[in-house]
Amino acid sequence: MDWYESASEKHKKKEREKARVLRKSQWWKAQLASGVCYYCEQIFSPEELTMDHKVPVARGGRSNKGNVVPCCKQCNTEKKHKTPAELALEELKKS
Repeated sequence: MDWYESASEKHKKKEREKARVLRKSQWWKAQLASGVCYYCEQIFSPEELTMDHKVPVARGGRSNKGNVVPCCKQCNTEKKHKTPAELALEELKKS
């Protein structure tokens, strides 16, 4: 089991549905058109970017414009269920 308390299944289902709707919005399409991964800041084609929740849905995050960012598949895979603060702490430990 993970060290954090997981969000309820009801919350996860609701937020994933909201994410599906958000992916179809003009706002999200504009985010993808920038072609920039939020984490590594490299350029990708829109097809290579995924939607990432900065605060993961599994940890209580929401599917709204303030919490979702375009992300390359590699960064999304490496981030897993971590928050931006946890990622920053990991980077500090590497230094």
